[in-house]
Amino acid sequence: MPSNQSLDAFWMPFTANRQFKSAPRLLERAQGMYYWDDQGRDILDATSGLWCVNAGHCRPEIQAAIAEQSQKMDFAPTFQMGHPLPFQFAERLIQHTPAGLEHVFFTNSGSESADTALKIALAYHYLPGESACSAGLFARRCAIGLALPTR
Repeated sequence: MPSNQSLDAFWMPFTANRQFKSAPRLLERAQGMYYWDDQGRDILDATSGLWCVNAGHCRPEIQAAIAEQSQKMDFAPTFQMGHPLPFQFAERLIQHTPAGLEHVFFTNSGSESADTALKIALAYHYLPGESACSAGLFARRCAIGLALPTR
């Protein structure tokens, strides 16, 4: 690490920051199942990049697919418009789900998934005219960061 580089600005999550910054362990690169640190040592990535790279780091076939898609479109919103790929993937995905689970809602994280599942459950009971409270789901309180409707 260059001597003029400060580590003060970034507060690392779930890390003893003072200890880390007194003896930093910095990663330089990754390939397959391994990271390499700034001293050239290989480190097994036992958590798959915090569960973000389960297929491994820097795989050429994945890089090629990402590069090809980014030349066509790097992002397509799913609010009020769409792109064929999520629909195609959802069709493929439901081929592997139990009977009765025939719809897919894509999310980015566990907390977003929990929040969305709660909102879908509320909407399910709200639409036919049954409030979440009368369905026995919740009392008149806030849960998981959203206000629950009561009638």
